[in-house]
Amino acid sequence: MIEIKNVSESYVDGIKVIDNMNITMDDGIVFGFIGPNGAGKTTTIEMITGVLGMDEGDILIDGKSIKKDPIEAKKQFGFVPDTPDVFEKLTGLEYLNFVGDVYEVSADKRLEIVEKLAKEFNIYNHLKDRIQSYSHGMKQKLLIISVLMHNPKNWILDEPMTGLDPKASYTLKQLMKEHSEQGNTVFFSTHVLEVAEKICDKIAVIDKGKIIFVGTVEELKEKSKNNTSLEESFLKIIEE
Repeated sequence: MIEIKNVSESYVDGIKVIDNMNITMDDGIVFGFIGPNGAGKTTTIEMITGVLGMDEGDILIDGKSIKKDPIEAKKQFGFVPDTPDVFEKLTGLEYLNFVGDVYEVSADKRLEIVEKLAKEFNIYNHLKDRIQSYSHGMKQKLLIISVLMHNPKNWILDEPMTGLDPKASYTLKQLMKEHSEQGNTVFFSTHVLEVAEKICDKIAVIDKGKIIFVGTVEELKEKSKNNTSLEESFLKIIEE
């Protein structure tokens, strides 16, 4: 479970980039986070993960405060950022072993997970290559595998489908569904509203730093009086 409680964050000049945000992401759901460019999605994710501080409020991850107890809070999630920044001088396998050491994943367990996921994401034969030779999509796949290696209860994914080929996108969506069905939480931002409509149990819409809707896709359609698609409902509620 991820709880955002009365969170605000401002620019240096005092303008609020996040304005009194309150969201609860329960266990057992895929929770989508959507909004226009510059609405505050990545800023919110950076506060949840402890990359960025907050002026007011708190964020709890399975009851652990990212503000007061950051180390314990960070143990509760796996995070895929919107850019796959990794140590490019390492091979893919060296990077995965490094992450496995950080999270104290046993050798047998990491071997099992790496082999399974690397084959599913079709980069198994490239694990001995240096990461600097990888395409953007391959780096994204490697990062996803590294995040899932220690099987975190909460997944936090910022635009995770960016750069992925159709098969890898499908694989990731299936993994997200399976993870939530096991009683865990998946929170992800996306601009691909068709994906959000298909796999999200709940969504939050953010605009200009404020949450303007939280609920199911069907509830958003009802609120916007538009039963055709999430895309049209989203555009209507943003315009209003």
